[in-house]
Amino acid sequence: MRYSTGRWVSGDDFFNRDTELQVLEARVRDGNHTLLTGQRRMGKTSIVQKLGRCLEQDGWTFLFADVEGATCPEDFLADIVKATHTVRSVSAKIADRADGVKHWFGEHVEEVGALAFRMKFRAGLNAGNWRRHGETVVRNLVDHDQPVLLVVDELPIFLTRMLRDHGAAQVEEFLSWLRGMVQGFDNRSPVLIVSGSIGLAPLVQRLGISDRVNHLDPFRLEPWSRNVSVACFDHLVQSYGLQVEEGVSQAVFDTLGLGIPHHVQSFFARLREFAVRQGRNRITVADVELVYRTSLLSPQGQNDLVHYETRLKDGLDEKEFSIAMEILAEASTQDMFTPAAQRCLEQLYAKTVDDARGCVMNTLGVLMHDGYLEVGDQGHTFPSRLLKDWWTTRFRDYHIPLQNRVLADT
Repeated sequence: MRYSTGRWVSGDDFFNRDTELQVLEARVRDGNHTLLTGQRRMGKTSIVQKLGRCLEQDGWTFLFADVEGATCPEDFLADIVKATHTVRSVSAKIADRADGVKHWFGEHVEEVGALAFRMKFRAGLNAGNWRRHGETVVRNLVDHDQPVLLVVDELPIFLTRMLRDHGAAQVEEFLSWLRGMVQGFDNRSPVLIVSGSIGLAPLVQRLGISDRVNHLDPFRLEPWSRNVSVACFDHLVQSYGLQVEEGVSQAVFDTLGLGIPHHVQSFFARLREFAVRQGRNRITVADVELVYRTSLLSPQGQNDLVHYETRLKDGLDEKEFSIAMEILAEASTQDMFTPAAQRCLEQLYAKTVDDARGCVMNTLGVLMHDGYLEVGDQGHTFPSRLLKDWWTTRFRDYHIPLQNRVLADT
């Protein structure tokens, strides 16, 4: 088993998601569409890739489309078409039926690369014809001689960008079209799995269009338990032939505070590198806290965690992102985002934001849905010590507690 700190994993590196894989496979084989949710770095891409490879061995066609860069329906469809490129029988039909595409490529569509295929198809799309061409693409998948699993990754980011650029009406129109497509062929449509690193549910709830995605059955990928996290760390130790002091793997989990697979593997990588630099092949319990402070929370380690802030920018508008930063700063530096702090934040933003209370509530809902915070008896806290300490490092030198700012303002 190799550790992974950025790539999706497969083969022997795929660890302890067999139960989730079985549930997802059963859903797909039964023709049910799924909304795959879970915190960042939880392994969503790895599990759908594993599922797709397993189904391919049983006669399915697996298509994976990353639509993170899309900003309009035309971009979305072009990304789907790019994913079909390796399935020659499908891509050839798309080229043959799409206006102008075969003319661009002549009779040798199969010789064109995936990116060029996408670009040519995209060039023929516009606001007036994307629905028709989109139906052609879906119909070709329906008519394919094998059952099709279509995974659409980062759909919420695409929808958020479309919302910013084109408004809520186009988001609603697109989701209504997509819903009609996957339900409109008498259960012969491709089985759809939608996933993303920001939540889809908070977005459609805010827009009042939750019914547009009610054909997607939610499935949440949860963090590893303490036992599974310890087992993964121990497995990595054995794979790399390291020696560890008793209690190291438990200390790793306790230090992280939450079993996010990427964080467990990243911590192992940092500990192994530390031992190598020290000229030894042994990790001690004392090393755990030292490496946590000097590596995971160092500027180099923070480059990895910046992903969390980037995804918030992708999923929130400017005012919501500002509010999210305030909430996370308060929760990290004060150990909790309390109801009193929430009232203070609403008071501070009431001067510049319409419905400040609703905006704060919506933003807090996103932070909970996406795993930044969880609610307790006294307020909202970070379930992950790593994320809490990172945000503390970011804000501790200049964040003024919300209550103090309200008092100063009055």
